[in-house]
Amino acid sequence: MQKQTLTMSDAISTAKMLSEALPYLQRFEDAVVVVKFGGNAMGDDAAMAEFARDVVLMRQVGVNPVVVHGGGPMINDMLTKLGIKSEFVRGKRVTDKATVQVVEMVLSGLVNKRIVQAIMDAGGRAVGISGKDDDLMVCVADDPELGFVGRPVEMNVQVLRDLYKAGIIPVVAPVATGMADNETFNVNGDTAAGAIAGALQADRLLLLTDVPGVKDASGQVMTQITPDEIRAMTASGVISGGMIPKTETALMAIEAGTRAVTILDGRIPNACLLELFTDHGAGSQIRSTVPRVTPRVKR
Repeated sequence: MQKQTLTMSDAISTAKMLSEALPYLQRFEDAVVVVKFGGNAMGDDAAMAEFARDVVLMRQVGVNPVVVHGGGPMINDMLTKLGIKSEFVRGKRVTDKATVQVVEMVLSGLVNKRIVQAIMDAGGRAVGISGKDDDLMVCVADDPELGFVGRPVEMNVQVLRDLYKAGIIPVVAPVATGMADNETFNVNGDTAAGAIAGALQADRLLLLTDVPGVKDASGQVMTQITPDEIRAMTASGVISGGMIPKTETALMAIEAGTRAVTILDGRIPNACLLELFTDHGAGSQIRSTVPRVTPRVKR
């Protein structure tokens, strides 16, 4: 295949963009950025490869990315093949014993290793783990209506620090250990990402979704939102459906010490780079100056 030749104008534009990114590269050097990857992009090979390149570039310029993934569509496919029906309550999957076994198989196996391989193919180093490894996430049942759906109450994030300090990108499947009887719990991917970001005191949490961001009552995307505005919009019904667990995650992560959370459209090409390294940014950013620590971080 013949290489594409850039014109001088194209080359100058590329060089200009790189130059303009310098202050952002300096700003995020050695920063911890937790990225929740999910949605339909996970089922598209080209989108997966692009995401992997972006994460490898982040690592290459000194950012410490931690990837937390979902896998709802893949879980749905497998449950359908096995004849197991799914129900959802407030945007979260009801998980019985049969379902949690399928969830662990799909998330910790198929999905996790596919992302790891994509990062490796892009020239990075990655290790896939689940929340059960080294007791990364220890949970209690979130709600009796949800069955084996966990709420993290203890975070042991040293394994993540060990990996990214060694130049390895951790890729985390949101499956966790139960506090009482070592049960296996399914954890909402957004919830897991928020708990990890809070425990790591991350500089940023990026929640990649299939929507442009949080919209106000008129349908316009809000680029900057306060926690109080999130609570008011949820109470009034402006924030509803699948956006509720995402904004709940943002509030929890900020209260635990994450500096800022951005809910952004993962379908936009190079969405993470656009958010971190350009003036434009992407999606809706939520920030607070009053952090508090929860859940308890053991190590």
